[in-house]
Amino acid sequence: MSDKLFLYDYKTKSSYSYSQLLADLNDRNEVSEYCCTRDLYSTFLKIISSILHKVNLVLLDSDFSDLEINNLNLERSDLLKAKHVQKLSTDNVDALIQRIQEQSDWELTLFTSGTTGIPKKVVHKLSSLTRAVRMSEKHREDVWGFAYNPTHIAGLQVLFQALLNGNTVINLFEASREDVLSLIINHKITNISATATFFRMLLPLNDEFPTVKKLTSGGERFDSKLSDKLLKAFPNARIRNVYASTEAGTILESRDDTFSITDESLCRIIGNELQVHKSLLGEGDELDTKEDGWYATGDLVEVVEQNPIRFRFLHRKNEMINVGGNKVNPYEVEQALETHPLIRQAYVYGKANPVLGNVLMADVVVSDRVSERDLREFLSPLLQPYKIPRVISFVQAIELTRTGKMKRN
Repeated sequence: MSDKLFLYDYKTKSSYSYSQLLADLNDRNEVSEYCCTRDLYSTFLKIISSILHKVNLVLLDSDFSDLEINNLNLERSDLLKAKHVQKLSTDNVDALIQRIQEQSDWELTLFTSGTTGIPKKVVHKLSSLTRAVRMSEKHREDVWGFAYNPTHIAGLQVLFQALLNGNTVINLFEASREDVLSLIINHKITNISATATFFRMLLPLNDEFPTVKKLTSGGERFDSKLSDKLLKAFPNARIRNVYASTEAGTILESRDDTFSITDESLCRIIGNELQVHKSLLGEGDELDTKEDGWYATGDLVEVVEQNPIRFRFLHRKNEMINVGGNKVNPYEVEQALETHPLIRQAYVYGKANPVLGNVLMADVVVSDRVSERDLREFLSPLLQPYKIPRVISFVQAIELTRTGKMKRN
């Protein structure tokens, strides 16, 4: 078991076994209080070391500028802080897993990095970070495709799911489409958790990948059309759609684009906005809850069924685009564009205009040549005229946030 592969990082072409992980953990006599590194193995090592030695950790994106660090009331020199500790003598993976589980009160500070806004500080205990982890013998041979930023909650949840089952992790984050597909085949990946943008980046998929048994999408709206396309390429996979946030971790999950509220003491819908109870949240001065203890997520939803409540997500509260007095949901237009057989990804946004308020724009990634005129004609029977983008630009890639989501202005 100790010689089993723990991590393969395609960026550095480096492999790390569990025996190397144990040796590196046992060799440390100093544990960092901050983690701000580009290297995936170093990030994992710092996180696991801090848990084992009960040293709370602050996790930062490796590309944070000095200004961003200063805005967090930190100096660059603070990131070098470390505590001296006694060396460990963990001799096998099962003992490592047991030790990690015993540190449920260990705290990790991380920062939100959604599609808009300034990062907010959130503190989670290990118990809340591992709330959704499933441990059993049937998970022992899973091979995880790691497609999230490791410094954000979705990446952390994949790490803990894999680590606490002694699984292999294959880094897919920021890999090209060709590299991802090659890594799935070469390493017989069984589980991939990623944003909807990541999965759309893989399209079109002409081959089948039978080793994959589970696909999990989170962080963005996930629709049935994307699900159908993925199931053709991953015929043995179950698809799971999760709703999660930095503030609360994983909250809801579904097999399609609708979610059920089975416990109304934890989730509720007020004025079409999803709210979660403060008992699900991490700690943070900027996590404003109402007097009755509820946190407004900013996610607007459409209720499709009562008893129990079933709903689907529409958009973020602040993402509607005003076009000549009409409100346009960019997700609706993107979804319509992505039904075109040659469009792999679409991003819809508004450009300020003194007459209309905004002119609707679209950036699209295509798999073959198609004209702007053809795309407008394609959209004509699908959307009202004011929802059809005035300008459609053809781009090589859509700009992403640090977490791998589509970056929205």
